[in-house]
Amino acid sequence: MLDGVFFSHAIAWLIGAMTVCAAGFSFAALFSLGRSGYRKD
Repeated sequence: MLDGVFFSHAIAWLIGAMTVCAAGFSFAALFSLGRSGYRKD
């Protein structure tokens, strides 16, 4: 089971998950920075 195909798929899924998380966190950070200029507090 622990052959090259398994490791290549695992690495591809890991990179994909990291990409999705990074995109989500980047969007949230930019959204919060954009909204911070409109707050009055």
